[in-house]
Amino acid sequence: VLEDDSEDTNLRFVTCQSLWNEIKSATEQIQEDLNQQLFDNLVSFLRQSHSEFQEKTTEWTCQMKSREIPTAALVLGVNVTDHDLTFRSLSEVLQNTVTPYIAFLEAKDCPGIKNLMQKLMGQLMNCYVDVDSPEDEDCVQVSQNRIRCSMTSLINWYNSVTKKTDSETPRKKRTSSSRHWQSPPVVVVFKDMESFSTEVLQDFIVISSQHIHELPLILIFGIATSPMIIHSLLPHSVSSLLCIELFQSLSSKEHLSTIIDKLLLTAQFPFKLGEKVLQVLINIFLYHDFSVQNFIKGFQLSVVEHFYTQPLSILCCQLVEAKNRVNSLSHNQCENIRRLPSFRRYVESQASEKQIALLTTDSYLKEIIQELLEDLHVYHENYVSVLRCLHVFTSSLPKYPLGKQIRELHCACLENQVWETEEYESSLQLARMLNKSDLVTMLQRCVEIFVSSSGKEFDKTVEKLKEFLTQFQKLEAEAFQEQDVSVSSQKELQKTDLYHLQKTLLELKESRRSKKLTKFEMLRFEVVDFIDSLVRNYLVPADHKTLHEIVYFNTASVLREHLNAAPRIALHTALNNPYWYLKNQALKSDGGSISNKVPDICIVYKLHLECGRLINLMDWLEAFSTVVMAAEGPNADAASSDQVDDVIHARFIQAVSELELLGFIKPSKQKTDHVARLTWGGC
Repeated sequence: VLEDDSEDTNLRFVTCQSLWNEIKSATEQIQEDLNQQLFDNLVSFLRQSHSEFQEKTTEWTCQMKSREIPTAALVLGVNVTDHDLTFRSLSEVLQNTVTPYIAFLEAKDCPGIKNLMQKLMGQLMNCYVDVDSPEDEDCVQVSQNRIRCSMTSLINWYNSVTKKTDSETPRKKRTSSSRHWQSPPVVVVFKDMESFSTEVLQDFIVISSQHIHELPLILIFGIATSPMIIHSLLPHSVSSLLCIELFQSLSSKEHLSTIIDKLLLTAQFPFKLGEKVLQVLINIFLYHDFSVQNFIKGFQLSVVEHFYTQPLSILCCQLVEAKNRVNSLSHNQCENIRRLPSFRRYVESQASEKQIALLTTDSYLKEIIQELLEDLHVYHENYVSVLRCLHVFTSSLPKYPLGKQIRELHCACLENQVWETEEYESSLQLARMLNKSDLVTMLQRCVEIFVSSSGKEFDKTVEKLKEFLTQFQKLEAEAFQEQDVSVSSQKELQKTDLYHLQKTLLELKESRRSKKLTKFEMLRFEVVDFIDSLVRNYLVPADHKTLHEIVYFNTASVLREHLNAAPRIALHTALNNPYWYLKNQALKSDGGSISNKVPDICIVYKLHLECGRLINLMDWLEAFSTVVMAAEGPNADAASSDQVDDVIHARFIQAVSELELLGFIKPSKQKTDHVARLTWGGC
């Protein structure tokens, strides 16, 4: 364990907290920007629907249409764990701009129409409570308990609260009108529509449609799968009562790509994820839950683990601050730096005199550390720009040898020297066959990337790329001049007879086999070779850089242990060896013996491991009783033993019930006094 004192621990904690607050605010801003378009469209739909309700008309067609309930089908994707955050953001937007009357319903709270109405009215009445008037609050609470939960009661409540709002003082009225619409709609959000029973939805929609001319109701269906679920759950007679408009949120993959682009592929934040750690987080996202929130939590765990386990993480901050902290490093901290593998490699590459100074003189070491930290910062700035440039080329190649997403390319570059891989070689070969229009477009995008880059070493690179673009324009001008000549030669070929035509074509074929590269082909080779040189110079793997341990978190095993849950293994460990979790010395057992000091469920579990497919409950009880009574003396009297048997019997029944609840056994239909075992193997 590396040495550090309490002062460093406090500084690491403050640095960690400050860094995570910056990252958290950045992620919240990203998510707000990504959802902005969706929320704007929803508000526009609500405004249009509400304006139709406010128009007073007596035409029969309009009255028929007024039976339709405006409904927004909000397709959010299968990443269900992210839906709560989206609904919270939506609630804030609607409450700030549209209406205070919003209710969020979940299927687990609404098994019947009565429960749904109770939940709906409870939420709506609570949202109207005025903080400045406690008397009204009491009145609302009492009325909520006394009134019958029906649509008529809801309409009466709505009319009363809207009249109260209209009769407020002008000042209050102006304040409310600036935030909410006049006679604001009642928005009911079904957060998990797929989970609602068909009967509950049908009843609510039919009842609501009969009162829609009295209550401005708008429904929002939260859908995880497909909009077709609406027609699967509701018959045509009910779905025809809904005026449905579809809204599609950004896919979770696009959301993740934006998060990675803004958080990881930037020099704004000093903390970085190693290749294995990033791969673990991406694999959990792709193969488990598609949850961006869980990815961010994994990222947060990485930040905390890095600052907790790495004493030198006090230097994982902005460059200016890091340089100042280097000057105040203690001798122990300097020794910690000397122990870093990357720094030891750096020392071994220096001359002998410099080696001695680095290993013995702290002041000289601090000067070198400042230079190395600056080199690391410049490396990150340059790395991101060149990585984006390489991705411009590789993302449009057939079959995507280096991956379609920039995160795949980033992982490949972190893992090893990417130019030594077969995928990179095949990418270069494909790039050497790109057509002129694609190549020019890619070069223009690369110029934009390097111009907007914070790296200071790319001025010559931009000049070289612009020079390539100029040469392509010259080639295009020359091609127009040669076009007339080729057209005239084709006309001459058309005038010849069949023999001369065949002879001419054979000559052309032979000349193409032995011809030299055209100017365009030579220029294309130059462009690809230039990009290759940038890759070799700037996309060196991070673990080849000195002091990378300070800013990179590479302990993937810790992350995998915390995030890749294995409940069955954890259950087996807890039941087979409770000491592992409880750390009670009395629970330590020798080998395969069963101690009577462990919890009853542990005894029952160990005994059930020794049985076959069917377990005789009587034999199991006798074995359990034998283990439990092992500590009892042989001279116990009969009366006390009968009393103990009843207690043991009760304990056994409880332990078996708990084991059944955990899914290890189930009742057997073959024999009434047996249970069937459901799990096999050590875990």
